[in-house]
Amino acid sequence: MADSSAFDGALGVPDTLGRALRDLRISVTDRCNFRCSYCMPAELYGRDFAFLPHAEVLTFEEIARLAAVFTGLGARKLRITGGEPLVRRDLPVLIAQLALLRCADGEAVDLTLTTNGSGLRPLAEPLSGAGLRRITVSLDSLDDAVFGAMNGVDFPVSRVLDGIAAARSAGLTPIKINTVVRRGLNEASILPLARWARDEGLILRFIEYMDVGHSNSWRLDDVVPASEILAIIDGELPLEPAAAGYRGEVAGRYRYRDGSGEVGAIASVTRPFCGDCTRARLAADGMLYTCLFAVSGVDLKTPLRAGATDTELAALVRSVWTSRGDRYSELRSAATSTLPKIEMFALGG
Repeated sequence: MADSSAFDGALGVPDTLGRALRDLRISVTDRCNFRCSYCMPAELYGRDFAFLPHAEVLTFEEIARLAAVFTGLGARKLRITGGEPLVRRDLPVLIAQLALLRCADGEAVDLTLTTNGSGLRPLAEPLSGAGLRRITVSLDSLDDAVFGAMNGVDFPVSRVLDGIAAARSAGLTPIKINTVVRRGLNEASILPLARWARDEGLILRFIEYMDVGHSNSWRLDDVVPASEILAIIDGELPLEPAAAGYRGEVAGRYRYRDGSGEVGAIASVTRPFCGDCTRARLAADGMLYTCLFAVSGVDLKTPLRAGATDTELAALVRSVWTSRGDRYSELRSAATSTLPKIEMFALGG
């Protein structure tokens, strides 16, 4: 575990645009049991695809040590991602280690996880018991045919819903639902999802289809703008804007006028929010990325395994963050959208 006295990050380390390091997304694996078309299309990631060998993946102890470096520099939220994080064996062991960490001001870290929900039934209780606070579940439709077409493996909706029920019972709340909307595939699922989430007391976030990675055949024509999504909902379930919960919150928030809950939209394509981005990403192989749309990263695993001290690792992370000037979504163009970016399952979405 890192020595917190080596750092001075209570106020957060600013980048070149004044954005403090506040959030660390930790990918614990590049593997996934789904083959979603917008992330890991089946035609490219088949049975013979070479994922990271075990020796190249950070151990739990290495992840916990690096996470302590980031919290020492001001990170307050740790989000476990993948790939699909629940396919990483013994994940509650890592959660228990991360739950011991404290922010630079002594407060407990906000420890959460994003999952496709497929493995939640057996793992919800152990994860909660280990110290996980809450979860986000990716669910792109309540219709089995549509959901199967999007997840690429015909995984049934009922098993995801069962996992959500298990998470609720285990106290992993509030539960957020993330839905990627891709034109021609699941626009008809917008209203059913909104009704269901409102009735279930879940926080629903619609996400514009983004040009993450280099293999999802992204086209601007496939993007359903957040304004269109919200208009569809507002036509039946009237909405009004709600204030952001904190600086750097990526979702625009809206509440139902009848007081029955809220819905949100993450509009990276049509309403970029780079100016408030406080997120760093640690990939399963120890690469540090400072943008979801990164084309390159910085290796933390090699110095870590070569014996670097906590202070040396903190200095490396600090140097990367303080030189950060990422504004991909604000600068997006036809040229940048085709750059060979790191795939989302590799860097942790």
